[in-house]
Amino acid sequence: MPTVDALAVVLEQPQQLSLQRLALSPEPGANDVVVGVDWTGISAGTERLLWSGRMPSFPGLGYPLVPGYETVGTVEWAGETSQHAVGDRVFLAGARCYGETRALFGGAASRVVVPGDRAISCAPALGEQGVLFALAATAWHAAWGSHGGHPDLIVGHGALGRLLARLAIAADPTLPPPVVWETNPQRHDGAIGYPVMHPSDDTRRDYRAIYDVSGADGIVDQLVERLAPGGEIVLAGFYSEPVAFAFPPAFLREARLRVAAEWRPSDLAAVAELANTGRLPLHDLITHTVDATEAAAAYDTAFTDPACVKMILDWRAHR
Repeated sequence: MPTVDALAVVLEQPQQLSLQRLALSPEPGANDVVVGVDWTGISAGTERLLWSGRMPSFPGLGYPLVPGYETVGTVEWAGETSQHAVGDRVFLAGARCYGETRALFGGAASRVVVPGDRAISCAPALGEQGVLFALAATAWHAAWGSHGGHPDLIVGHGALGRLLARLAIAADPTLPPPVVWETNPQRHDGAIGYPVMHPSDDTRRDYRAIYDVSGADGIVDQLVERLAPGGEIVLAGFYSEPVAFAFPPAFLREARLRVAAEWRPSDLAAVAELANTGRLPLHDLITHTVDATEAAAAYDTAFTDPACVKMILDWRAHR
């Protein structure tokens, strides 16, 4: 049995972050695995709200807490019924193994204990790119996992928007690739097989399936103007302010509005299979990598630097 403690990111209060050595509990059982963490991602959506203190009421929310749901590591110990073996590379969508310290979502640590069925196989060749599984599952659920239409227009070219565009091409390469809007010229690069443009440069008003991943305030009115009659707008970002829109234009187009919820295990399985087999490219999405001991600065950069598409922490020296 390995030493079951960990160095973890702890949000003590909004905008108060530290690294703490925590004992992991309870002791791993036959169904569990102990995973030495290699990399964790920082979510620019959910974790930004936790860090800023603007997260709406949420089950399990409270400080201090260990954040993080984008974790890739190597199995150090495997229970006899865990269905894993020592040396397996796995993705984890968080953990709850920190005793009195809350875990929301608990993946930002140097070591974790999780049930074996929550450890998703991750091809070793993917390396740190495996942290993108959760974000890819979010994109998959917004469209195919919730029986939505093929994206015609994607609003936002951050990591989630890029994954949604890549998934659209991977899901059905016979369909036209989506158009992507991005107002920040620094984020126009990085497209693979689809166009990226400023909204003012796009004259189309016949999009049947528009996916917003920007989370921008007041976005619905702008999108209704571009919608084909009977088309659908999918809100796939995270909106901390009330979503409102003018009724008459939406009425005239008989617009449909759908909110995409969080991903399900079936969505994670779908994107893991696509990524592990190379059909979903994950390269060139991680723009910043820092040592885990620089977590405080990394969180600030992830949330304030427009050039940061995806920030990850490297834990390999701290297990």
